[in-house]
Amino acid sequence: MREPNFEGYHIRKWFTYIEDTLATETGALADGAPVRKIVIAAAVHNPYAGRHGETLDEIVGGSAKLGLEFGRRVQAAAGGQPIESYGKACLVGADGEYEHGNAFLTQVFADPVREAVGGGKSWVPSTGKRGAPGSSIDVPLAHKDALYVRSHYDTITVGFTDAPAPDEVVAIFAFATRGRLHARLGGLAADAIEGRDGLR
Repeated sequence: MREPNFEGYHIRKWFTYIEDTLATETGALADGAPVRKIVIAAAVHNPYAGRHGETLDEIVGGSAKLGLEFGRRVQAAAGGQPIESYGKACLVGADGEYEHGNAFLTQVFADPVREAVGGGKSWVPSTGKRGAPGSSIDVPLAHKDALYVRSHYDTITVGFTDAPAPDEVVAIFAFATRGRLHARLGGLAADAIEGRDGLR
């Protein structure tokens, strides 16, 4: 077991990635503010690497504190801009089970992140996989208050050059400050969701 250095976890690295999109792929300038996408990730030692655990409490138990730190970091990266959409993912090193990665992404972890971005009525879209260092993963994004806002269906692809190590999990949360530029497929509008159930 690695020596803990953050609330019972051993974190080898934190990652912050910011992407600002000012125009579409065909050159149309942003219809309003640019889209800022933010990724916060941590390469965390997997205490279950190489073994099976009937419970995964060593990961889940303290993950609210991990979520608080993710929330603090996204607030700093957003620079005062509101967050409108989010998604999460995990990359599990070769000595771990996919289930170990999912243990980092439960509601215990996600609720403090929701609070940090002003609340979130909708569930957080999620994905994950096992992979070697440098593996990429597509993190899905959806509106934080109403899942069926088509303009906010999006993806960001990320990879980490030296993570995950075989005994690590990279826990990932992605965010966006608005929907896609020039979204024009109709459906529920983001400005019409006040007071609605987040799953509608």
